[in-house]
Amino acid sequence: VDFGKNLRGYVQGIIAAADFKINTSVLEGVNNKIKQIKRRAYGFRDDLYFFLKVKAAFHGLPR
Repeated sequence: VDFGKNLRGYVQGIIAAADFKINTSVLEGVNNKIKQIKRRAYGFRDDLYFFLKVKAAFHGLPR
């Protein structure tokens, strides 16, 4: 009975997960790549250079 009551609050999320087969793996990969670029670019004063490096790393992804 308690499980059913707890489940009731998550029904919309469960249905949405079944309808839309979306996961966060691509987003996590993009975030990880940006962190790597940021670590390598440490000490550079030019922010534009950093953003150009990020754009160059993801040239195939839709913007």
